[in-house]
Amino acid sequence: MRTSVSDARIPTIDLRPWLSGDPEARKEIARTVDEALQSAGFLLVTGHGVDPALRTAIRDSARAFFRLPAEVKQPYAAQVGGRGWLGPGAEANGYSEGTETPPDLKESLTFATHEPFEDPVVNAEWYAPNVWPKEAPGLRPLCEEYLARMAELENHLLALLGEALGLGPDFFTRHMSHPTYGFNINWYPGRDVMGEPEPDQFRIGPHTDFGTVTILDRQAGKGGLQVFTDDGGWEDAPYDPEAFTINIGDLMARWTGDRWRSGRHRVLPPPADAPAEELMSLVYFGECTPGTVVESVPAPVGRVAYEPVDSHAYLREKLDSISVG
Repeated sequence: MRTSVSDARIPTIDLRPWLSGDPEARKEIARTVDEALQSAGFLLVTGHGVDPALRTAIRDSARAFFRLPAEVKQPYAAQVGGRGWLGPGAEANGYSEGTETPPDLKESLTFATHEPFEDPVVNAEWYAPNVWPKEAPGLRPLCEEYLARMAELENHLLALLGEALGLGPDFFTRHMSHPTYGFNINWYPGRDVMGEPEPDQFRIGPHTDFGTVTILDRQAGKGGLQVFTDDGGWEDAPYDPEAFTINIGDLMARWTGDRWRSGRHRVLPPPADAPAEELMSLVYFGECTPGTVVESVPAPVGRVAYEPVDSHAYLREKLDSISVG
């Protein structure tokens, strides 16, 4: 019998009382966030103000592209960390845990920061023009609007996280003036498209994200998101169609000296009893401005004192670890 993670471990946070400025409400929300990120590393967030019609329109536009023949999509092919189309077999997230898994059962359109950097070395590694398929002409304006909303939401979340640690609202946000960020549209077709999964093959294999915060707009399904906790093992993630699913990544866990845990998760393989089940996720990966040095918050807030790291050297190593071939 499959179970879902309890609301106590992955609570739903309404951002409206946080943004309204009521001191007592803000204090209670900060406490709830701190406790949740110490257990599962996940939250649900409502009251964010992002129009659900925008999310639907992006899915409709992207789906038209994903359903095209592979030879039409091939000119947009990219590698992990690049911009364009990641086809079947390009990525295996389980590699990041040192597990030799089959490739993930998905396709992605992947984008990143749209503004070049002044430093030519940083620019060469972290900036390139985003690739917008001409077969999906409406996708660019929709995604650019969505990414503007994600930047605003990320800023609110990071201010909340700084307060939750008792370190002030700008503790994280001051390092986000020109982030590299990433944005994936992940398409999870059914078995009628992908065929029978190999043993231990997932839509996305078990992993933790690599950066600061991830903002996920997901769909519910039998082959959907699962979260790992020490108490419950693998369980279905809670779902609210109005909410974004938020989890912190490895860099944020390191930054907090492992006070908060990087949320371990996976996306189940396409189900045998629903062979046409198709899901699509919009995934915004928050990152820092290049050159940010991440030092663990000292005790008593932090629990482990890691060596300082360059945020983007750390990120590049992680991205390279999940590329197939």
